[in-house]
Amino acid sequence: MYDFWDWWQHLPESINPFLVDIGSFRLPYYGLMYIIAFATTYCLALYRVKHEKRFGITKSHINGLMTAMILGLVIGARLGYVLFYNLFYYLKNPLEIFLPFSFSNGIAFTGISGMSYHGGLIGVIVAVWYYIRKSELNFWQMTDLFAPVIPLGYTFGRLGNFINGELYGRVTSKPFGMYFPLAPGSSLRHPSQLYEAFFEGIFLFAVLWSMRNLKWAKGAMLAFYLIGYGVVRLLIEYFRQPDAHLGFVFLSFSLGQIFSGFMILVGFSVYLYIALTREG
Repeated sequence: MYDFWDWWQHLPESINPFLVDIGSFRLPYYGLMYIIAFATTYCLALYRVKHEKRFGITKSHINGLMTAMILGLVIGARLGYVLFYNLFYYLKNPLEIFLPFSFSNGIAFTGISGMSYHGGLIGVIVAVWYYIRKSELNFWQMTDLFAPVIPLGYTFGRLGNFINGELYGRVTSKPFGMYFPLAPGSSLRHPSQLYEAFFEGIFLFAVLWSMRNLKWAKGAMLAFYLIGYGVVRLLIEYFRQPDAHLGFVFLSFSLGQIFSGFMILVGFSVYLYIALTREG
């Protein structure tokens, strides 16, 4: 048993985050995880359209919606990180917002570092709303289509975080803690990326997928998604190390928890609006 825990605790130290690492060319696993996440969402959406005739849209619409979601996610997640997490730095270094270089001490290739889930969510909603308006589709119906399938993609994104050794958890004395090379000190830490991969991904997907064909009003799945993700993320943040340059922003709450709390309130507001307007 000791051998297992020793292997488990030192696992992050033995992982090479690059799929290809030849000279100056590096291809990280993280990008591959994003591709798998998008492909999973796309395939599940196509499956639903094929087997659930109520949506009445074509593969072309799915392609357009996925393109809008990807663009909205990437742009929104990046701008969200800049605005919510490190605004003053990027005001001084605006070229680094979308260029994969650091200019603070000469020029150094860094890749695009820093993405915000909540910024990405806003970006996706705006991009999808714009596409739906242009294509004359029903916004609530399209959110019902995608809300139950999107969480499974988070599983792969969080596994990418784990492979990178980033977004590690708080210090723990439990044997299932791990040593993360990027973390300060030499203490065991919660593998919070794996917690998120399971609960934000597999668990939330299983819950929403099981609810998808029940008799809800149009748009209810979006409300359940917002509430479900907000609750799960708020709880898991208690095991995740807050960003070093932010720490706890209000009492013992991290910025992620505050955003998640707001997300829960928005979810209940969406459901209340749907109930009062009887979208069906």
